[in-house]
Amino acid sequence: MKADDFRFVVIADQVESRTGADRVPAALSALAHVEMLLPYERTAGDELQGLAVTGGAVVASVVALTRLDGWRVGIGVGGVDTPLPESTRAARGEAYLAARTAIGEARRSPVELSLAAGDSVGGRGYGDLVDDAETALWLLRGTLARRSPEGWELMDLLDAGLTNAQAAQRLGISPSAVSQRLGRAARAEGLRGARLAVHLLDRLTEVAP
Repeated sequence: MKADDFRFVVIADQVESRTGADRVPAALSALAHVEMLLPYERTAGDELQGLAVTGGAVVASVVALTRLDGWRVGIGVGGVDTPLPESTRAARGEAYLAARTAIGEARRSPVELSLAAGDSVGGRGYGDLVDDAETALWLLRGTLARRSPEGWELMDLLDAGLTNAQAAQRLGISPSAVSQRLGRAARAEGLRGARLAVHLLDRLTEVAP
């Protein structure tokens, strides 16, 4: 199988959905900006599913779902049957099976996220690469899960290109308060963690046996 045939399938499952409101519409709205090969859809009940080409799309999805809170994430990497259908609900392949395995394993994960590779994905050292990518995602998710709503608000302004001083003015707080909020929000750690996770996920497709 060629590396170009490898894709990432992301499944998100709402935690404790039986006792809470339906949060699928809000999640679909939050994920609408993520560039997917097959966009996210509700597949069954409180579950979402999408097909991604790049590690960047996977990480963007994890960040958005972590910000929303209350979502379990399973990611599968492997081959996908072609030609692709118009809907992810109709797509098939080992990446989809791997994602189904991952969403089950996510229940036992400390951050409710798991990454799994398809059965035909093997070869010397490949399992270590999967573990490394999953570890990076765990650390990123753990870091972002501690970020407050005020921290996310500041991140949005900085991501939009505002300087610390401009963000302080927009929020009506002092520059020193912005610096303190930056530290608590772990901006530097989050950015580096995201880059590392993207690199390791993309590496999985580059060296796919």
